[in-house]
Amino acid sequence: MTDAPASAALSSPAALRNREPILEVLRSVLPASGLVLHVAEGTGEHAAYFAAGLPGLNFQPTDPDPTARASIEAWREASGLSNLRPPLPLDAAAPDTWPVGHADAVVCINMVHISPWAATEGLMAGAARVLPVGGLLYLYGPYLEADVETAPSNLAFDQSLKSRDPAWGLRDLAEVKALAASHGLAFTRRVEMPANNLSVLFRKR
Repeated sequence: MTDAPASAALSSPAALRNREPILEVLRSVLPASGLVLHVAEGTGEHAAYFAAGLPGLNFQPTDPDPTARASIEAWREASGLSNLRPPLPLDAAAPDTWPVGHADAVVCINMVHISPWAATEGLMAGAARVLPVGGLLYLYGPYLEADVETAPSNLAFDQSLKSRDPAWGLRDLAEVKALAASHGLAFTRRVEMPANNLSVLFRKR
């Protein structure tokens, strides 16, 4: 995969830092083949990296922002990967409008805390609709946990997010699990990741 896409491509330092640890987890939990729906992809760097690292899977990146979709397309074109589809518009908060009717896995990285709670509610409803029984919902990001001390950097990040938008902020993982369960998505695994982030895995019951 080339690292020099067209000028429309955006780059996220966080995506460059966390893509390999995330890929390591995905390698252990994704099916050998099928379609991975990537919700709120952002720059497109994750999708291109994961598609290169998991050639047996097809990746469908999505994002509600036209600028992000242009960046995703630039990374896709630069990658030359046949298993990376052109980006589609998708609003996580409006699951009835999702442009994909079936996916073998849904991946959502760093969206839950940088969006209103309605986006997470829609994500759970949409994932429950498109996933088969046993299908994976993978979340990545920082969370609050009652029995785990929150890192000072995460507390500061939470305050920064809320200052930008009061509807944003780190979510209580117990509330995310309860919401998922209400949509038939069973929590299966929590993986500690670098920089005080978590991989949180759910399976469709």
